[in-house]
Amino acid sequence: MKNLYIVSLGCPKNAVDSEHLGGILEAAGFHLVGRAEDADVALVNTCGFLQAAVEEGIQVILDLERLKKEGVISRIAVVGCMLNRYGDELKAEFPTVDFWARSEDWGALLREMGRDVPAAAESGCLRADLSGTPWTRYLKISEGCNSHCSYCAIPGIRGRLRSVPVERVVGEARRLVDEGAKELCLVGQELSIYGSDLFGRPSLPRLLDELEKELPRGVWLRLFYLHPSLVDAAFLERVAASPVILPWLDVPIQHVDDDVLRRMNRPPVERHIRELFKRGREIDPDFAFRTTLMVGFPGETRAQFDKLLDFVEEIGFDRLGAFAYSPEDGTPAAAFPDQIPEAEKTARYNELMELQQQVSLTRQARFVGKTLNVLIDEIDGETGECAGRSFRDAPEIDGVVTATGAEDARPGDVIAVKITASSEYDLSGVAIHE
Repeated sequence: MKNLYIVSLGCPKNAVDSEHLGGILEAAGFHLVGRAEDADVALVNTCGFLQAAVEEGIQVILDLERLKKEGVISRIAVVGCMLNRYGDELKAEFPTVDFWARSEDWGALLREMGRDVPAAAESGCLRADLSGTPWTRYLKISEGCNSHCSYCAIPGIRGRLRSVPVERVVGEARRLVDEGAKELCLVGQELSIYGSDLFGRPSLPRLLDELEKELPRGVWLRLFYLHPSLVDAAFLERVAASPVILPWLDVPIQHVDDDVLRRMNRPPVERHIRELFKRGREIDPDFAFRTTLMVGFPGETRAQFDKLLDFVEEIGFDRLGAFAYSPEDGTPAAAFPDQIPEAEKTARYNELMELQQQVSLTRQARFVGKTLNVLIDEIDGETGECAGRSFRDAPEIDGVVTATGAEDARPGDVIAVKITASSEYDLSGVAIHE
């Protein structure tokens, strides 16, 4: 067992876990490879958040079992949230899997593999780059959650909030920048409550102060997953004035109707949300807001859904993700009455996303004629056209900016692009040379 292939499923937080695990396994003597066909051991870090993610994980395990049967790989390791959630039931379902470990219990995995745990494993400084984009890296600042939203299985899977100490986050940020990162994406289940367990109260600004001191100018700091009840006007003003934090915030609101939010076990913050987004656009008309919405929550009436549509049209979100409610085992909402039929949930989802398409088209048009800094992700080898992202675009989930005239640029470069055209989600333009 020398060559090891890692498959990372699920969210960016899981991707960070996979990279830390990869670093530990390298230090323990494994050689990471990019294809299962080149591996002795294939490891999958699973996601157990939604049923669709569980089904994906099961399919990956089945694929690895086939490769093992064919003699392509000799061992299979399964780690992560699916084991946290289903435990012995999952082990019984897949007896051909050789190694198991719960999320972050990497010491147990190494002991199963017959390897010593590297002395540096506890320091958090071991991390492999599995991203393929060394200029954009994710930085996890906490794990777990204390909110207990009625639809969410995360507290049962990952436990209560555990914040990474400030000095450890800052040290990892410095290492990633030294390795070539131009964009650091801060992730956690809810960034806003960072430090509550360390300092007795939410302390995200304290962490941001230290990161701003240490990060060189020109590095982008992007903030994901902020709870709307803990974001206020002062925080928006702080972000807008920062030399490194992008004026882009991911604030998942899930819904706007207070009654729906109460049933979700989320604070009824309709008025606050309206004032918050209004203030952000007053501070900077280009301030970019991303949100996530849920449709078809048990008991959601047509009137409540229409209210959500009106809100989306009113605010004009730059980016919006949505999903239809999924009843997850062990969550209170799964037992709620008035479950919405699947066909109706799908219809509401489609209606919402069609509206957002038009909202986004209008919002995109305001950037035609402006110049944006763009972090290049790809270069077309034949045309020389590059594709990248501005401050408005999170990696993998948002739109892109394409540009001509940047023949000398390389992936990871930041170039100025004058925007000449827009579509529902993407922008295009011409590189500006100083």
